[in-house]
Amino acid sequence: MAEFMGNLRRTDLCGSFGMKDVGREVVVMGWTQRRRNLGSLIFVDLRDKSGIVQIVFDDTTDGKIFEKAESIRSEYVLAVKGRVRERESKTDKIATGAVEILADELKILSEADTTPFEILDDTNVNETLRLKYRYLDLRRPSLQKNLFMRYEIAKAARKFFDENGFVEVETPMLGRSTPEGARDYLVPSRVHEGCFYALPQSPQLYKQLLMIAGFDRYFQITKCFRDEDLRANRQPEFTQIDVEMSFVEKPEDVMYPIEGMIKNIFKSAIGLDLGEGHFRTMTYADAMRDYGSDKPDTRFGLKIVDMSDLFKNSEFKVFTDALNIEIGPIRGSVRAINAKGLADKFSRKDLDATVELAKTFGAKGLCWMTYPTGGQIKSSFAKFLTEEDIKNITERMGFEEGDALFIAADKDYVVFNTLGGLRLSIAEKFGLVDKDKYDILWITEFPMFEWSEEENRYMAVHHPFTAPMDEDLDLVESHPDKARAKAYDLVINGQESGGGSIRIFSREIQKRMFKVLGFSEEDIQTKFGFFVDAFNYGTPPHGGLAFGLDRLTMLLTKDESIRDVIAFPKVQTASCLMSDAPSPVEDKQLKELSIAIAAKKGE
Repeated sequence: MAEFMGNLRRTDLCGSFGMKDVGREVVVMGWTQRRRNLGSLIFVDLRDKSGIVQIVFDDTTDGKIFEKAESIRSEYVLAVKGRVRERESKTDKIATGAVEILADELKILSEADTTPFEILDDTNVNETLRLKYRYLDLRRPSLQKNLFMRYEIAKAARKFFDENGFVEVETPMLGRSTPEGARDYLVPSRVHEGCFYALPQSPQLYKQLLMIAGFDRYFQITKCFRDEDLRANRQPEFTQIDVEMSFVEKPEDVMYPIEGMIKNIFKSAIGLDLGEGHFRTMTYADAMRDYGSDKPDTRFGLKIVDMSDLFKNSEFKVFTDALNIEIGPIRGSVRAINAKGLADKFSRKDLDATVELAKTFGAKGLCWMTYPTGGQIKSSFAKFLTEEDIKNITERMGFEEGDALFIAADKDYVVFNTLGGLRLSIAEKFGLVDKDKYDILWITEFPMFEWSEEENRYMAVHHPFTAPMDEDLDLVESHPDKARAKAYDLVINGQESGGGSIRIFSREIQKRMFKVLGFSEEDIQTKFGFFVDAFNYGTPPHGGLAFGLDRLTMLLTKDESIRDVIAFPKVQTASCLMSDAPSPVEDKQLKELSIAIAAKKGE
């Protein structure tokens, strides 16, 4: 039966004890990790957020207390008073393994039913079950450690901003829908019948308005929402460390100061000194050319090599068809990666599996060549190759005994996506990545626009308010596919951890931007009227960026899933298994909002 704490007041956390505490009288409180009854001795491992300490009830303990201790079960919440003493059998499995607490008072604060799974870090319990009972899952030390790390990251960021003249300003959660980009989460208005708010995908417009308002340096750690398909490192609601600065004109004006925040975070959260000097910089064009990705993992090689010029007159139709692609600004190419020294590790079954993997990245297929140790060159397209072709490939790719080549031919973006994904898969499979290393670099000079085959028009790569590079201003309208943006992403271990841009602050340039995107004056006023109107009243040069707090935490904890660094995450269907959200609502609520649920087709 549960008891009140009475005169017991906690003096210490369970994980704080060492030899220095021997002889002290203490009071600890926490959850029962394990109980062992040896007849005349009862041992209880008591757990709180700081760790575990062993509690001992022996024949010197009051009989009633000993009897009460016999009733303790896993996850009972206890308050224990006792004296710290040295353990006879020490252990290094827990931080307090040199000492224990001999109990002389015990209160059972709360009893517990048998839990659906044991509260252990090395559990192999199905994630679905753990998420259904997330409040139990969160008792595991590893998940608590992740959330403490998240707190340290946020604290280090706030400390940096406070010391560097930034002010935290909260922006609205209920705003206007701007349907450029991902789908909005919509919130119906009861007062304004038939109208909807949108939850923010980012505070973008508001933070730029704060610069127009004269706040100079803004930051906010805030929730954002995107109604999009989920992946391992995505959630429908996520947290941003959001930043904006006035009187900045070059990307470096934002990038270099913010490097201080990242260094601060790494030092405070994991004790890693990233050293002096600026982070490495790579242009978008170089990243795509060499790694097939705008967020390259450069902890290993497997660079992509362009072989298009070698096959202009090839008899292999797959290659020549790719090289003849012209869809708007979209072109095709033939490119390859050389998995050096790995030929002997690829069986025919592995090669076939690699071809199937390429298809998941959008490729129609994949060509391969291997040169087994002590053997002959083998190829999936050997009958289309001349001796001159093989010689050219060998020289271009540095292809030698023991190597395996993988070649993709298609539209450039398909080739990059395929070989970029393939190099990551090969690196993971064969252990080419040093998981203890942090690889940090800036990607710069992103394209301003990308061609949408679906909409048959140019779309903004970032958003319509990103400034073009000064030397590319005239290309915005004449050659949109060649215009580069003053945009930048910080990439850590092949993950985009944050990104932003210098913003357009000229009314004239903003109009030109909207024109390329095909917005009419009516479109502009409907979607962004309140924002563009603000440009009429004096706008400073400004820029900013945002970091994903969830993803930063995942990178620093080295977790594979973003769900492990969020207290109450959603699953792949954007639902919460614990609370069963989203859920139906009462008809009364729908009527108040003037909303009717449409019947499904066929009902």
